[in-house]
Amino acid sequence: MSLSSSADSGGPGPDEAKQRRYMKALLADVRAAERMVAEERFEKGIRRVGAEQEMFLVDDAMEPSNSSREVLAELDDPQLVHELALFNVEANASPHVFGGTCLSAMEAELTELVRRTDEVSRKHGARVLLTGILPTLQLSDLAHKNMTPLARYAEIDRATTAASGGSFHVVIKGRDELDVTHDNVMLESCNTSFQVHFQVEPHEFAQLYNTAQVVAAPVLAAAVNSPVLLGRELWYETRVALFQHSVDMRSRAERKRNKQPRVSFGDRWVDSSPTEVWRENIARHRVLFVTDIDEDPMAVLDAGGVPELTAMRLHNGTVYRWNRVCYGHDGKVPHLRIEARALPAGPTILDEMANAAFFFGLMSGFVEEFPDVRKRMLFDDARSNFFAAARYGLKAQFNWIDGRIISAGDLILGHLLPMARSGLERARIDPADIERYLGVIRERVTTERTGARWCRMSLDSMGSDVPVDLRHRALTQAMLDRQDAGEPVHTWTLAGRAELQAVQASRGSYQYVGQFMTRDVFTVRPGDLVDLAASVMDWEHLRHVPVEDDGGRLVGLISHRSLMRYVASGASSEGEPMAVSELMHLDPVTCAPETLTLEAIELMRVKRVGCLPVMDDGHLVGIITETDLVAVAARLLEQHLRGEG
Repeated sequence: MSLSSSADSGGPGPDEAKQRRYMKALLADVRAAERMVAEERFEKGIRRVGAEQEMFLVDDAMEPSNSSREVLAELDDPQLVHELALFNVEANASPHVFGGTCLSAMEAELTELVRRTDEVSRKHGARVLLTGILPTLQLSDLAHKNMTPLARYAEIDRATTAASGGSFHVVIKGRDELDVTHDNVMLESCNTSFQVHFQVEPHEFAQLYNTAQVVAAPVLAAAVNSPVLLGRELWYETRVALFQHSVDMRSRAERKRNKQPRVSFGDRWVDSSPTEVWRENIARHRVLFVTDIDEDPMAVLDAGGVPELTAMRLHNGTVYRWNRVCYGHDGKVPHLRIEARALPAGPTILDEMANAAFFFGLMSGFVEEFPDVRKRMLFDDARSNFFAAARYGLKAQFNWIDGRIISAGDLILGHLLPMARSGLERARIDPADIERYLGVIRERVTTERTGARWCRMSLDSMGSDVPVDLRHRALTQAMLDRQDAGEPVHTWTLAGRAELQAVQASRGSYQYVGQFMTRDVFTVRPGDLVDLAASVMDWEHLRHVPVEDDGGRLVGLISHRSLMRYVASGASSEGEPMAVSELMHLDPVTCAPETLTLEAIELMRVKRVGCLPVMDDGHLVGIITETDLVAVAARLLEQHLRGEG
């Protein structure tokens, strides 16, 4: 999900005078936009649609590949651009007139853009993967060193981090729970989206924008594809929860008074004009970036020209509504677009275009049945439906029109698919395309096999005895294999043993400690009984147990060998029970997730230790033992011999 916009060109942090000049320009732009709406200056009589395709680059180990600079330099195509992270790329489809074979034409264009990107990526040891969140991402991947080295991204990071007080705290509860604090904006780079654009006219804007707000929930429920984040299974579309947190700049006081976050669904219906949204963005959210503005938009309008409205577009690009209002022009005629930002990338381009067709069809068909949804539905219900869809997918329960309570799946099959078909027919979309794309939605919903559901079922099928990291790499490998085939996700077989074997055989699979460490770590505290530590070791078949204090800091390590010496000394049967602090090894030798495997082996040999707690940003995130390294060494030897053969 892109943080940038076409107008993101701000420089270093603004001084007060420069900020005042920019604010004056921003207010002038809004007044000019109001005049353009009143005078009907926007393009009329035609509707266009478009899309932005974000994608991950992954290496042979199915982990993020920081190769976007090399790939994009070789491609040298203005439709293919950088994203926040070096492991992301964005493709921008051309605008298509809404009608005829526009949907299949857009699919063909996106397919070619992705194919070319993948072809060049292979030369740099990478592949293109379409998924809402890459399952193999780790917190260590979200470091500044992996940020695309462009000035606008450095400024986004500086401004958002400063506004947030220096850190971003993410808490998401789903199947698992994620609670992490991060010091930069790279959390946002976990998200990749398939953002679609729908051109509208000012007189119909309010009606269609409110429609987009209502249908966002059922369209998202059918499209969910992002259940795994940083090793945890969370929401069916975790991107929604993550993006809300990853650029949340509200102060504690602003949170207490429930100020709208910068990423939001909105607070109310729109009554008449797109300027309502732009004005609210200015009123609620302070300016993050400024740039020098030379244009007098009113003078441009007086001369019959088309103003750039640079200040307004720049600010609008830093407020991340799930349905955003966009201003643009072709040099001659300005236009308005509704940008739907909630849809995830993947699982295939066909799946994405099916989601787009469903959305476009509802945008065309819904208003025929519900010309003013404000009279039939509470805004709070539309908003709660959206978050329910993100959390539960097709199992979400919606508070629908006229207070009707219905599941997402039943609503789509019983009512919305016929409505979308009618809308596409009204727009004179090619009948074969209508059947193809809406047929994908129908089968996906009937089988309840969304991308997110396929991921969860695949992970479950691999068995809990398989390490989490290995399962996530196998899942990613299966995604890539099935995307190459191009069939929609509801037809995919589950990931399983074949993919597990493939990633185990990969030469890059055991390069770093983080690729095979045990993340489910049992710990004790310094004040616990030694007998408790011994029992944990016995119950869980462990030879080492880290010791953490009440603040979660690693303060020691207790080993099976020290326990045996304690028992042999007879101290265990004499006097007062002993605390762990009296037996633990202080200052244990540690490593990081990005520590090379060979370095870890050498460290254990030199320090003569049987395990290494794995630390990331001062926190215990895993552990590796001699047993793990013996197994890894055997696999590496097997790979080496296979390569020689």
